[in-house]
Amino acid sequence: MEPEEFDSDVLRQFVLSFKKGKLKPIVKSQPVPKNNKGPVKVVVGKTFDTIVMDPKNDVLIEFYAPWCGHCKKLEPVYNELGKKYKNEKNLIIAKMDATANDVTNDHYKVEGFPTIYFAPKNKKNNPIKFEGGDRDLEHLSKFIEEHATKLSRTKEEL
Repeated sequence: MEPEEFDSDVLRQFVLSFKKGKLKPIVKSQPVPKNNKGPVKVVVGKTFDTIVMDPKNDVLIEFYAPWCGHCKKLEPVYNELGKKYKNEKNLIIAKMDATANDVTNDHYKVEGFPTIYFAPKNKKNNPIKFEGGDRDLEHLSKFIEEHATKLSRTKEEL
């Protein structure tokens, strides 16, 4: 609720609208990128549902903080990962600044940086968290290969 003026009528109207399900949540979001054609897609609060929750694609999403040292170290590796899989039609490598955007789905908990999830196209509300492995090209690729629903390349070609 962000009223210009606040009184009992404004509050009453807000509660009635809430009960009728007519309110839209305010989502913290950076502007939607004009050009999002790079190997790593940029996700913002307003595009989380359309990119990450898209049932047509598997998505590997990194939640990062711009000031995080581990995130800065991961960036070139993550860009390389995006290039490696850029020709995969049903796989998106994505990242989101979790300090400037709301994550609009409760199944994607971000408690530290970077946090990486794999969202299979058929299980968007059951993402798989990347844990325990080194954040290098080999381990991230293996994680994708293990959980992807459909890849056009065979493992031998990798």
